[in-house]
Amino acid sequence: MSPILSLLALIATATTFLPFLASSQGSPPSPGYSPSSIFGDVSFNQEFNNLWGPQHQSLDQQGLLTIWLDTSSGSGFKSIHSYQSGYFGASIKLQPGYTAGVITSFYLSNNEAYPGHHDEIDIEFLGKTSSGLYTLQTNVYIEGSGDGNKIGREMKFHLWFDPTQNYHNYAFLWTPNEIIFLVDDVPIRWYKNRGGTTFPMRPMWVYGSIWDASSWATDNGKYKADYRYQPFVGRYKNFKVDGCAADGSSGSCSPRSVSPSGAGGLSRQQNEAMQWVQRNYKVYDYCTDPKRDHGLTPEC
Repeated sequence: MSPILSLLALIATATTFLPFLASSQGSPPSPGYSPSSIFGDVSFNQEFNNLWGPQHQSLDQQGLLTIWLDTSSGSGFKSIHSYQSGYFGASIKLQPGYTAGVITSFYLSNNEAYPGHHDEIDIEFLGKTSSGLYTLQTNVYIEGSGDGNKIGREMKFHLWFDPTQNYHNYAFLWTPNEIIFLVDDVPIRWYKNRGGTTFPMRPMWVYGSIWDASSWATDNGKYKADYRYQPFVGRYKNFKVDGCAADGSSGSCSPRSVSPSGAGGLSRQQNEAMQWVQRNYKVYDYCTDPKRDHGLTPEC
């Protein structure tokens, strides 16, 4: 290759990765504690079943689950048991390149038990354009489907790493008192039970899925899924499901904790790490959105 062509290739490569590099503020300070090392892994077959799109789901001998979306279908899975509380997580690797309009998710829900007025705790990766960034959306629903009366409580983040290059651990803790979202053991959001109808309390199942959400997923629907780039793939491993099963199958059970004290909440070091992430990587907070009716979200 000529020197000029080599230079042009270098510029093109740098341009491709520039949006990620330009947004980087470095890595967060250490939270000082690793709850993911406390909760053991469970195998996919031990805890989950396919929910839909079985022909778009594969599990290898090492326990790596791959699900994908193409023009014919996406795919989803669901836990065998429902839970009243617990720690739930997975190591996930996302697809590089153009994934606009595509949602890759890991979440709790009871939509099948309470259609139209369900509860939900979400980790959703909002697809991106080729030069854009993945957005990690966390969300909490209480007895509603985002219909304007019972609304979601979204908080969105960019990440301090490229989630397409390696597996990273994404998890949340749900207890009667709090919901804490974590990325590689760093707390990014702490949602507290403030009473009333602001907190999900009914049993939920654990789900994961990949699907076409072109109407809203990327820049409010500006960029749609482009099936020239199919299949869109999500990869999951190291599942962690450690909670109080609603059917009592987990025996005597007490709420889990992600703090070193074991008493709930966050340590000072964990809270400082979370505040750093929110200062540097939070890109949306429903509580500060002037377009939202905050009379519906009294916790704000």
